[in-house]
Amino acid sequence: MATEVTYNRIAMLRAERGISRRQLADALGVHYQTVGYLERGEFSPSLHLAMRICQYFEVPVEVVFALEPFPRLGATSQSA
Repeated sequence: MATEVTYNRIAMLRAERGISRRQLADALGVHYQTVGYLERGEFSPSLHLAMRICQYFEVPVEVVFALEPFPRLGATSQSA
């Protein structure tokens, strides 16, 4: 059976806002290494933690998490 993978944009959102791993971890009540594990895809958050992450960044869940890889930044679609 294949390993289930959840993709996320935590690192990108954190960088956009100038927030350190430790600051995010403190806000979420987790160890700062947990944030690193999440960002690298080495750990999938519980539903509760995932919802708290989305609430912290004030974005919908689909902005942060996905079952398929996110499109690369800079990838543009052709317009007619």
